[in-house]
Amino acid sequence: MNIESSGAGVERSDLQIRPRTDSAVETCVRVLEEVHQCDGYPVNWPDQPDEWLSQASLLEAWVAELGGRLVGHVSLSRNSEGDLAPGLWSERNGTNKALTAVVSRLFVAPQARGYGIGALLVGQAVQEARRRGLHPVLDVVASDTAAAALYERLGWELLATVEQRWGPSQLVTVHCYAAAS
Repeated sequence: MNIESSGAGVERSDLQIRPRTDSAVETCVRVLEEVHQCDGYPVNWPDQPDEWLSQASLLEAWVAELGGRLVGHVSLSRNSEGDLAPGLWSERNGTNKALTAVVSRLFVAPQARGYGIGALLVGQAVQEARRRGLHPVLDVVASDTAAAALYERLGWELLATVEQRWGPSQLVTVHCYAAAS
């Protein structure tokens, strides 16, 4: 998908969203390291960041390239243990949580922000979830106010804000969202 212009504020012909290949994972990890140093995402740095990006429940992942440089990432996966939004959405709608897809692992390199890349990546994941007949949902740490603001600007519905235990001593506040129907 080559972006000439979009409502997300991007007017660059050198921005491209494409499926992530195995060969791009190493570069994704380097960009994720930049994001972690700048923003603290992910909250807990994974022991195996390449495996974290390619979780077992992965359906598909995409990257954003700006001027030929990889600058962003998003993935779409089946729900797994620890994902709260699929259960909340299913309870609210009286459906099986297997009918959801989790949008996750979204990040954009600090120097590439302001072009609407995050919104384009989320849009790609939502489009694929809907193509598969699944409803997109996600969990985001409440302290990641920029991400929460993005989802709300895109029309995502806040399902709940809950406390979640990550390990024996870490309690984290998480916002659970579902894409607008």
